[in-house]
Amino acid sequence: MTEDLQTGNIRISDDVVATIAGLAALETPGIAAMSGGISEGLAKRLSGKNAQKGVSVEVGQVEAAIDLRVIVQYGIPIHEVCRQLQDNVREAVQNMTGLLVVEVNVKVEGVAFREDEKEDAAQNHRVN
Repeated sequence: MTEDLQTGNIRISDDVVATIAGLAALETPGIAAMSGGISEGLAKRLSGKNAQKGVSVEVGQVEAAIDLRVIVQYGIPIHEVCRQLQDNVREAVQNMTGLLVVEVNVKVEGVAFREDEKEDAAQNHRVN
């Protein structure tokens, strides 16, 4: 985002928007983690940039589009978690930057189990 004022310009970096979106995502109930993916890890190593894990943004003059890759907690309706995630991220980015968030795309890349659920599943598997 760039805003021309009589006193100068205001620019908000893509990395700032990605950080805000990532933090809002992690605060959403039902989101276990962000998923970085192989290509993002490789790009981070090659470029030396500290990319925001699981978040891609396109920031224009007054609008932003956000793509999220997440891992959700097992046992919670995925569609409900994702709708809440979209709302939380949109609200956080709009409130903090003034940008209009035109879309928040969510890709669920995994399901996380709590440790006690993993142990129960393993014990049940051995018994059967």
